[in-house]
Amino acid sequence: MTAAAPCEPVIVGAEIAAGHDGTAEMAVRIQYENGVIAPVVLDQATGFDLMRACGVASLDGLIGRSWRESFKRLSGEDGQDG
Repeated sequence: MTAAAPCEPVIVGAEIAAGHDGTAEMAVRIQYENGVIAPVVLDQATGFDLMRACGVASLDGLIGRSWRESFKRLSGEDGQDG
């Protein structure tokens, strides 16, 4: 997967956070086309699925990737086996 084009949502950060029930969650920060940065919180399993779908071994590997493309891969919409 390549870096995102400037006119689409881009992952600008990701970190592990404590969930309200004590389990780990992944907080992914997305910068949208209008410049707004907002978090997307994923449960532990979905966070690992996102990393696998993007072919990265660390959270830093998600930075700069297209959120739309990453989400498509995660949800299987790109026709690949993820």
